[in-house]
Amino acid sequence: SRRPACGAGLVEAVMPRRLALPVVSPRYRFESHWSAPAPRDEIFEVLADVGGYPSWWPQVRAVARVDDGTAHVVARSLLPYSLDMVLTRAVEDRASGVLEARIAGQLDGWSRWTLSQSGAWTAMHYEQEVTTPGRAMRAASAMARPVLVANHIWMMRGGREGLLRHLREPAGSTPR
Repeated sequence: SRRPACGAGLVEAVMPRRLALPVVSPRYRFESHWSAPAPRDEIFEVLADVGGYPSWWPQVRAVARVDDGTAHVVARSLLPYSLDMVLTRAVEDRASGVLEARIAGQLDGWSRWTLSQSGAWTAMHYEQEVTTPGRAMRAASAMARPVLVANHIWMMRGGREGLLRHLREPAGSTPR
């Protein structure tokens, strides 16, 4: 039997013909805590009405209702890039103050608002856990995670300020 020349076949075993890197979709987990001097039920109503978000949340650029529990949402914060998502209601429990949605599209995951009343104030706890399923988003995530996190923080700040303005507006007034 013939033995292969020294090193023959070794290169293929060590260096595959095509480099296959694992595809990892980065996971992001965000939390925000807001409070407002308004009844929990009033805030619950505003947050449950995703179609109304563009009237008070500057970074939510457009919402198109798909059906009673689903909306197509376009959001854009500081970065020159819009996120295109479909939000589907998973939980809307007024008694416990919980709103939860599944997120699909350029982000994939879930978001949840939990509201609690303390005197004249309502505390709002926002949680979101998402992955970036698209190739471009994965690439951006790998290189620019701190920038994407800062972008999210800016979006949430705009939402908080917009909600507070909205709650101060007299009923029936023109938004923004």
